[in-house]
Amino acid sequence: MDYDAALDVALNRLHDEGRYRTFIDIERRRGKFPHATWVRPDGTERDITIWCGNDYLGMGQHPEVLAAMHEALDTTGAGSGGTRNISGTTVWHKRLETELADLHRKEAALVFSSAYVANDTTLSTLRVIFPGLIIYSDELNHNSMIEGIRRFQGPKRIFRHSDLAHLRELLAADDPAVPKLIAFESIYSMDGDIGPIKEICDLAEEFGAMTYLDEVHAVGMYGPRGAGVAERDGQMHRIDMINATLGKAFGVFGGYIAASAKMVDALRSYAPGFIFTTSLPPAVAAGAATSVRILKTAQHLRDAQQMNARILKARLKGLGLPIIDHGTHIVPVHVGNPVHCKMLSDMLLEQYGIYVQPINFPTVPRGTERLRFTPSPVHDARQIDSLVKAMDALWRQCALNRAEASA
Repeated sequence: MDYDAALDVALNRLHDEGRYRTFIDIERRRGKFPHATWVRPDGTERDITIWCGNDYLGMGQHPEVLAAMHEALDTTGAGSGGTRNISGTTVWHKRLETELADLHRKEAALVFSSAYVANDTTLSTLRVIFPGLIIYSDELNHNSMIEGIRRFQGPKRIFRHSDLAHLRELLAADDPAVPKLIAFESIYSMDGDIGPIKEICDLAEEFGAMTYLDEVHAVGMYGPRGAGVAERDGQMHRIDMINATLGKAFGVFGGYIAASAKMVDALRSYAPGFIFTTSLPPAVAAGAATSVRILKTAQHLRDAQQMNARILKARLKGLGLPIIDHGTHIVPVHVGNPVHCKMLSDMLLEQYGIYVQPINFPTVPRGTERLRFTPSPVHDARQIDSLVKAMDALWRQCALNRAEASA
């Protein structure tokens, strides 16, 4: 076989479909977020404003978080020394897990190298812990959940997105005595819509199912202590397993599961993605624990972020741009064509110093390509105004559709 030719075919297919992904070199400057520096291929530099980051609250620049990381780095060194089972468990990891368990009002938490790994390895391991388990999964669940359920090697049911009637139908069709788990998200990040948590919990109780909730895009952002949408809606106690990340609102790195002590103990003992992976560096764990602690009482940051999101949506709507608005902090603008989406992204960067990556297939379905903006508390009125004016100018220049109603 001509392997080089096969690689050419695979890469050319991405180019032909307009969804070849390019990465630009950016340098974040300490204390300057959302400002950054774009280093062009020719070595020249330009100041840009980041509008697509997942460091939703700017905690990656918080002085207390950085101080905690420096302290742990100076105390312990760079790495953790191994997997948690061999030599990689430190006081920093235990402090982080204690903070996370307290955040979600659960008995325990378990830290993984990422929320992706936490989802993948947890969902794929549950069949070993609960023989015969059936997983019911929302069709728009994140790729990490989908992959974990695929590797689950047990019966699975896919229900239409947030369709309670379809979920009920699937639950009712299965043996009442068989163990069941419903896996879904609180905020679906591409559209910014919220899953019907209470109603799914009601169905879980009715049919004797466990609940597994991904709060990745909500943790730190919603609820009186930043535990997520389930906390905001008074449903957190009804969720058996919560998955979330340390790399978005908390601004650091890593993922975790929060659940009962027995559930965490079982996952710790059976999950390959935990057992065989080097643990987070202590400095990362220390920074994450500090960020979690701070955000438990930082309602002002959540309020400021929500205000900026509402302002940006209102102004884009006023221009007739086809935004998708489900009342969350995520601001998607529908483009519907991968080539146009990439062109708009490039023009925003090159002409206006605005950095927002195009979201194309397979992250979203074909025909729903979009630009996805994530305003933060540290985006100011001038930056919002610059973005709105740039979008207005480009929509006019490219003769794109404007709609009074949101997409």
